[in-house]
Amino acid sequence: MTERKIRTKLVHEGIRRSQYGEMAEAMFLTQGFVYPSAEAAEARFLTSNDDEFIYARYGNPTTRMFEDRMAAIEGAEDAFACASGMAAINGALTSQVKAGDHIVAARQMFGSCLHVLKVLQGFGVGVTLVDGTKLDEWRAAMRPETKVCFFESVSNPGLEVIDIAGVAEIAHAGGASVLVDNAFASPIFSRAIELGADVVVYSATKHIDGGGRVLGGVVCGTKEFIRGPLETYLKHTGGAMSPFHAWVLLNGLQTLDLRVRAQAANAAAVAAAVAGHEKLARTVYPGLMDHPQHALAMEQLGSGGTMIALDLAGGKEAAFRFLNALEIVSISNNLGDAKSIATHPATTTHKNLSEEERAQIGITPGLVRISLGIEDGGDLVADIRGALEAA
Repeated sequence: MTERKIRTKLVHEGIRRSQYGEMAEAMFLTQGFVYPSAEAAEARFLTSNDDEFIYARYGNPTTRMFEDRMAAIEGAEDAFACASGMAAINGALTSQVKAGDHIVAARQMFGSCLHVLKVLQGFGVGVTLVDGTKLDEWRAAMRPETKVCFFESVSNPGLEVIDIAGVAEIAHAGGASVLVDNAFASPIFSRAIELGADVVVYSATKHIDGGGRVLGGVVCGTKEFIRGPLETYLKHTGGAMSPFHAWVLLNGLQTLDLRVRAQAANAAAVAAAVAGHEKLARTVYPGLMDHPQHALAMEQLGSGGTMIALDLAGGKEAAFRFLNALEIVSISNNLGDAKSIATHPATTTHKNLSEEERAQIGITPGLVRISLGIEDGGDLVADIRGALEAA
């Protein structure tokens, strides 16, 4: 069969129709499954396959449709759906390490990801944080006991782009796996597995849902890893996705390509319209020529993405005036929705980091992260420019 394009896969992959032949994906709201006999129950627990289910914490037909579709569009052998993006991150990390092992991670990442690393340190796992954009630091941090190299392909919230192929070469030479948090890139602009990532994680709450409705996460990788250590860890620790959430996310996937490309076009238009504005100390967008990793972003993603960051020259006070003057863009701490969203990381998503830690990853008091939605691009430019004047 001819290999289908991603937009077709987003609509058709993974569908499991019941005997009724329904057109839409079915939602199986059940926590358990009935066996025709005691012998059948015993056999199911011994040798369950992809079309046999035991308990919703282990798997569910609706959830499995979402997993199959995600694996297909990511180019992975398999996937496991989780209750949230952080459940996916925690599972992908913890299932690979034990006391005495070592993780090298980029310091430029979401505060909760850094917290998971601190928790692992408390259990005896060594962690070294590096500047993810500098391959020499990755190389210098590797140890014989290094098991995982972990980073966000596009960092939150500074939008630094990390060289997946470069880190993968270093990690694999040292016998470590490569774990990529790909939430900002989205599955539409992802080439992570092709570039050498072993495990790719998404917060499905972001672009995949696209409507701000549900939490979800997913881990993509080899069948050996997904149905081995990862599934074992997650099914016993309870990070399973709700079948209802899986159904919502399946429907979100159908329009993912259309939405994300419209969002990226809006991000590019807004970034170009405000770059150099007198109220801004800097405009951060990988699609702009002055971005430090612009060439890498174009090669690795083929796009500047759906996010921009504006650093208000007047600090926190100016950032707050800017945020409060927005009329279309909402103030919230999510991202990747059809609606545009602005966030002040220093006082919300990254507030638990020390001032020094925030400075290390480029979070200034004036930094505002904006996730562009699918509204009219001209309206968004006018709204953001107007708010800058008020700042």
